[in-house]
Amino acid sequence: MTAALRREVTEARRVVVKVGSSSISGENAAQIGPLVDALAALHARGAEVVLVSSGAIATGIPFLALDARPTDLATQQAAAAVGQNVLMVRYQESLSRYGLVAGQILLTATDLEHDTPRQNAQRAMERLLGLRVLPIVNENDTVATQEIRFGDNDRLAALVSELVHAELLVLLSDVDALYTRPPHEPGAERIERVAHDDELGGVELGDIGAAGVGTGGAGTKIAAARYAVGHGIPVVLTSTGNVGAALRGEAVGTWFDAAPRA
Repeated sequence: MTAALRREVTEARRVVVKVGSSSISGENAAQIGPLVDALAALHARGAEVVLVSSGAIATGIPFLALDARPTDLATQQAAAAVGQNVLMVRYQESLSRYGLVAGQILLTATDLEHDTPRQNAQRAMERLLGLRVLPIVNENDTVATQEIRFGDNDRLAALVSELVHAELLVLLSDVDALYTRPPHEPGAERIERVAHDDELGGVELGDIGAAGVGTGGAGTKIAAARYAVGHGIPVVLTSTGNVGAALRGEAVGTWFDAAPRA
């Protein structure tokens, strides 16, 4: 018997998908193709799609002949300047298989905290979506400072979801779900569903993402999910490899129930 699909997913008309650095850079750069396949299928059914993609710094690292993620801000900015260009080329090459066009939007935290840049970002994204362009949003790592960074774009994805009035947020990483403790530890159990008011007090947090590449972890993803569900937007947390199943509405990953909309 076929499992029922998540109706909130299959009926969502506007979806924000966030992918982390470790999922689409280095050895995992080939995952861009399957990710785009899933986004294109969602687009083809008539939904509007926004991709929030980390990965500029991680993508730029090998082009600067660096052995690891730089720790100083200036080199991070240099890696981001190179990597963002390469990342967008990779996305566009993959999207072109479906006749889709990407639009790049780079933001800093302050852009969404002040009315004028916030309205500018909202207007740009609305127009891109109206033109059936796929906006690809990233933190503007070239000019961002440590004090105003989003982290590994989890918070940015939640803020963008609220900005564009999304009906679904999908947070992707290299772990397939939220677990009661880091999944490599004995006794870890997958959490299938989280109520909007569940504080997850019994969850032992560990990092999600490849060490030294991404900057996010389970804690940032839970915080992002809480922000989104608090604004009436349900959330799926799963692995990048599960993105196709997640966007088809299959019961993969961890589902966060949205709070009732005001």
